[in-house]
Amino acid sequence: MMKRRKTKVINIGNVKIGGGNPVVVQSMTNTHTKDVVATIKQVNELADAGAKVVRLAIPDKDSALALKAIKKAVQVPLIADIHFDYRLALASIKSGIDGLRINPGNIGSKDRIHEVVRAAADAGIPIRVGVNAGSLPQDILEQYDFHPTAEAIVETAMRNIRELEAFNFGNIKVSVKSSNVLVMIEAYRQLSKRVDYPLHLGVTEAGTVLSGSIKSAVGMGILLSEGIGDTIRVSLTDDPVIEVKAGYEILRALGLAHHGVEIISCPTCARAEYDVIGLVNSLEKKLINVKDPLTVAVMGCVVNGPGEAKEADVGIACGKGSGILFRHGKVAGKVKETEYEKVLLSEVHELLRQKGQ
Repeated sequence: MMKRRKTKVINIGNVKIGGGNPVVVQSMTNTHTKDVVATIKQVNELADAGAKVVRLAIPDKDSALALKAIKKAVQVPLIADIHFDYRLALASIKSGIDGLRINPGNIGSKDRIHEVVRAAADAGIPIRVGVNAGSLPQDILEQYDFHPTAEAIVETAMRNIRELEAFNFGNIKVSVKSSNVLVMIEAYRQLSKRVDYPLHLGVTEAGTVLSGSIKSAVGMGILLSEGIGDTIRVSLTDDPVIEVKAGYEILRALGLAHHGVEIISCPTCARAEYDVIGLVNSLEKKLINVKDPLTVAVMGCVVNGPGEAKEADVGIACGKGSGILFRHGKVAGKVKETEYEKVLLSEVHELLRQKGQ
């Protein structure tokens, strides 16, 4: 078991972050926030997928005002993402937002920062200091030859943290993101030695599902394995529901979360006499909304049957014409080729029924 870095605890709505609490998976909507119906729909989809916190962009006053109606229609805590206009942060707080993500350096004078901090303190909501490599102050960049190094990112974060602390505000979460995985890793390592605030991990602008998931898994996986990180977001150029799924896959690989169905499947080879890829893809789609932890194995031949998937709750070693069904590594009978998917789904639902008893 890895040792988690001990951090302060903050509350975003009813979700505790930091202090050894489970790592929280979150995502961000890509709807126009002022489109209340579309945003509510997407927030609920993200919550159904397992997101514990959802962030919304607030680019204008209408979006800030829309938060009130959105909050009434969803159960998951919401964070308002604010840039440049401190009045949007104040309006979001009045609308009942559960947390703010701001960059104190770009919302105006110290008086304006103080006004936001005072309103957040009165409402009892946290502020995430969100620093991205692509938007560092010029004076700090100049110190590092205009390269967004890990040191430049961390120095920017520390400046922003000090601006909040100057008003005796400590209800803080911090992120120091970069699209460069190695820079991101080093920035979080450095920051973790300087503050005990909970850290939100992410590789910003990670890219498409394949490349973005890999970059995020490498960057966040390394840090999480070192005990660094209290909440994560996988930033993908795709449906944000996929971000949530990818986040849980990262946590599950490290033993930090047990959520939903994990499918163990072979890469297929010349021994495979059945369309394993098609079966696995179909099962994944049909089981995506299952939240209870279960492991389902699909193997392409009897060679990679119960032996390699003995920890699975249920699985099938697919053969031509028929395959072997196994439960918890033990053979449970034969299954006709035409019934592989039907039998696996039936087995999963029976296991879920037994868990619910």
